[in-house]
Amino acid sequence: MKNVTITMDDAAAEWVRVEAAKRGSSVSRLVGEWLAEKMRQEDAYAQAMREALSFESWGASDGPYVPREILFKR
Repeated sequence: MKNVTITMDDAAAEWVRVEAAKRGSSVSRLVGEWLAEKMRQEDAYAQAMREALSFESWGASDGPYVPREILFKR
């Protein structure tokens, strides 16, 4: 585990201290958990994007596409 120093404005520091106290945690642990969750979300998003971009067609059409007028005949 690495120790880091972060800089934030006074209002943010007070807010995170209160949030940590509500949860019975330290500021350090709470910020670490938030960052780990953000990392998991980013990784899941990147994986979903890779899967979506790797989608392959089920095959080419063997004829011309159906004209719009026929598809939406009223």
